[in-house]
Amino acid sequence: MDIRKLKDRLARRVMFFICASVISLAFFIALVLFARATPVFSSAGIGDILLSGYWHPDEGRFGLANFIIGTFLVTGVAIVIAVPLGMLTAIYLSEYADRRVRGIIKPVIDLLAGISPIIYGVWGVIVVVPLVRDYIMPFVSETFPFFPFASDNYTGFSALSAGIVLSVMVFPIIISVAEEVMRTVPEGLREVSLSLGATKWQTVKHAVVRKAWPGIIAAVILGLSRALGETMAVLMVAGSALNVLPASIFDTAYPLPAFIANTYGELMSIPLYDSAVFLAAFVLLAVTAAFNMLGWGILLKLEKGGA
Repeated sequence: MDIRKLKDRLARRVMFFICASVISLAFFIALVLFARATPVFSSAGIGDILLSGYWHPDEGRFGLANFIIGTFLVTGVAIVIAVPLGMLTAIYLSEYADRRVRGIIKPVIDLLAGISPIIYGVWGVIVVVPLVRDYIMPFVSETFPFFPFASDNYTGFSALSAGIVLSVMVFPIIISVAEEVMRTVPEGLREVSLSLGATKWQTVKHAVVRKAWPGIIAAVILGLSRALGETMAVLMVAGSALNVLPASIFDTAYPLPAFIANTYGELMSIPLYDSAVFLAAFVLLAVTAAFNMLGWGILLKLEKGGA
């Protein structure tokens, strides 16, 4: 056999094996987590565990609802803050900024993505928590004294503080992906719009953003996935109070990642405690994977449509 063909075949099989191993690792992790979580089902059904907010391991009660609600509340606040600011920044970089300005701003945005989460957490404790406690909460509570702003938590450690910190952490993802997608919009589309008398902003709004809309949605979903899985920064500023159902953005929240990290040291102290924590990890993995697959699916569809 030709030695060159033998090397090509060997290289292809080795790379396929490595690729398959990496992909199967995600399924292996999910399988291990679910297998370690199954003993907790002897205390209650999976529906009761996911829908109950009563967390008392010493009584054999492992309700995860408060942690799941806290996860989505904090993530929702982060996305509400991050999406409009990130989109406007992406539009500016893609449509208005010249090459020199883009060359300065883009590395700074990439730098934000590389900062350790613990640094964001420290910044949140020093800056964001006092800002929420001393200024934002008094003003908003007096101006809008109703759901979802009514709260008796005056510490500043809240879902809003965690959401603000998370929004800064997901900025780079939303900005980078959205800007790249908008820059793939054909230049001819802009020229046609401008030749018909549209202004620059009308062209961006009705031509560029509309054409890039699937990719922009994917950028938001990828940012959402990052926010769902963030741990340390959220743990430091969200308050993390057990058995508290957050009903306001000023209430404390206890998202799943913070809960898993905070209770890991107690895994072996109470029967079934470890299984409940593994179930929480499995739920977090499933939700994060679902949003990631949705985001990448939209991006792949966009690429095929543009091919």
